[in-house]
Amino acid sequence: MPTYSYYCEKCSNIFELFFTIGTYKDIKQKCPECKRQCSRSYTTDISSLATSIKKSDNELKTIGDLANRNRDRMTDDQKQELSKKHNDYKETVSDKPLPSGMSRIKKPNKPKWPT
Repeated sequence: MPTYSYYCEKCSNIFELFFTIGTYKDIKQKCPECKRQCSRSYTTDISSLATSIKKSDNELKTIGDLANRNRDRMTDDQKQELSKKHNDYKETVSDKPLPSGMSRIKKPNKPKWPT
């Protein structure tokens, strides 16, 4: 059932109401704290929209879906550690000597992925 967020300007209360799509009307609601008319908080709804749609394991169709699920489960510290580990590995691989008669191709430096 869809959740709609509301914000009361008088008492700064943020509350959520549940409506079916058929019964929702974009009208002002009363605050449960101070009983004044409140308007809808679209910024709260939009910021939670990206995290509200979750796929179950049997709905994961692509490698991208699996990667997004795993990324969402990781903490910021885990993401930073993984990025550091990946970049350190790339630097150590390029430092290893090649067999005789082979040379490395110089590639331009690519920007690192944002963490």
